[in-house]
Amino acid sequence: MKIIIAAVCFVAGIGVALLVLSTGTQLSLNPAVAIIGASTPVSVQLNNPHGVRRVAAYLEQNGAQYPLFEENTAAHRLFWRRHQPARTVTFEAGKKQAKDLKEGTARLVVEAVSDDLRGDTDRNVYDVNVVLAAPRVAPDDLQHYINQAGMELVTFTAGGSWDEAGVKVGPHTFRSFPLPGRGPEQRFAMFAYPWDLPPDLAPVVFARNAAGTEATAHFWFKLFPKKFRERDFLLDDALMSKLVNNIDPAGTLEPGPDLVTRFVKINSDMRRKNNQQLYDLRLKTEEKVLWDGPFIHYGKEEAMFADTRDYKYQGNQVDRQTHLGFDLSDVANAPVNAANSGRVVWADNLGIYGNCIVLDHGYGLQSIYGHLQRIDVKVGDMVQKGGKMGVAGSTGLAEGVHVHFGMQIDGVQINPREWWDEHWIHDRILSKLQPGK
Repeated sequence: MKIIIAAVCFVAGIGVALLVLSTGTQLSLNPAVAIIGASTPVSVQLNNPHGVRRVAAYLEQNGAQYPLFEENTAAHRLFWRRHQPARTVTFEAGKKQAKDLKEGTARLVVEAVSDDLRGDTDRNVYDVNVVLAAPRVAPDDLQHYINQAGMELVTFTAGGSWDEAGVKVGPHTFRSFPLPGRGPEQRFAMFAYPWDLPPDLAPVVFARNAAGTEATAHFWFKLFPKKFRERDFLLDDALMSKLVNNIDPAGTLEPGPDLVTRFVKINSDMRRKNNQQLYDLRLKTEEKVLWDGPFIHYGKEEAMFADTRDYKYQGNQVDRQTHLGFDLSDVANAPVNAANSGRVVWADNLGIYGNCIVLDHGYGLQSIYGHLQRIDVKVGDMVQKGGKMGVAGSTGLAEGVHVHFGMQIDGVQINPREWWDEHWIHDRILSKLQPGK
């Protein structure tokens, strides 16, 4: 009898242990889902060291339940698996899966049953908005002429259900803004045709809703392709030493005595990082025109926009980069003046650009001033056209004293030459922004 009682206690102890060792399942949406449309992808991460034997998801709305997904596997109640890795299940949620779903609020419910003795059911509930109305977009009927590396302005009407609209040119997206004096559905976008895109891409206007549904439309345009200069840039030890030590005198970016390796790392990796920093400044813009007439052209052009440079050392090419701006020659201690009125959004060192100032001129249009010896303005200052901002120098990757002058629209760097032309600014930009036009 004692043996039987001991055996029963042993089995009972095992059962209790198995129950105690059973675990729940951690559920998470990655990425988070707040909007459900016609068919929205949902990814659920499941984390349970014993695995799960059932996963299900459904939508709840107005008392109705709409199944979306269910997966069942064989149970392992007594001899469960251990140390199962987290895994992800993906399914679609929306009108295509639930034909009676309506616009408005709903709840997305995800359930998982753990694959162990206890078989706990864990449930997460997510509040979502159902957006089913499609966006619409209709561009103007004007003729749009654009130079490669230049820019243009298109107006359009966005309708239906939308929360984002603008212009797409290849991989680039340009935001839109309300046309002055019109309703919010009357929009305009200033956009670039970047220097490095093939000449056969067609820009489109688009409108997109929060569920990811997108409408696009073509507009009339004519592109004038441009051929940009390619030049050799000859390096020697003295020049590389000067340029590298301007930026990295302590050798922290690329330690060691190899000047070529250090120079190429700065000229390539830091250049990409700095251009990304300039791109990120696009969000620091005002929704109004801050500039006044044509931009002022200062100095003699020593290097032009989109010059491609083959960097050569001892007869061998060691790097190849494209210069996105104008080098305007100046003399030591000469003032650096604002090419037009704008607000300072950057006034600090910027790697290869050295001491640098960026002015916002409104609606995503910005100008860039690099290699300054001294900066006399700070972020937030409003600078008037022609106003002094600092002193010219040779900081950053600069051989001698000059100002690197560049411009960008919504973060994409463009040829500034058009903005030196008063007639171009009036015909291509300002005339389309006037109320009633």
